[in-house]
Amino acid sequence: MELKDFIENFAAQFDDTDASEIKADTVFKELDEWSSLIALSVIAMADEEYDVTLKGDDIRNANTVEDLYNTVKSKA
Repeated sequence: MELKDFIENFAAQFDDTDASEIKADTVFKELDEWSSLIALSVIAMADEEYDVTLKGDDIRNANTVEDLYNTVKSKA
């Protein structure tokens, strides 16, 4: 699992946010489009792409996209 691919998959969950705005150090909860619906999409993406079950606490405890990547990687 590569960070670059994870960022692309993460960015694909957003409809209105330009993918180029989302980087490893992006604090994703500060994005205008971030919502509980996108959080659910991210959980579904982690399950589908990486066969990893993320919980709400995992998302709450992560600040940046890289934090979330490291959580998924640790569970893979």
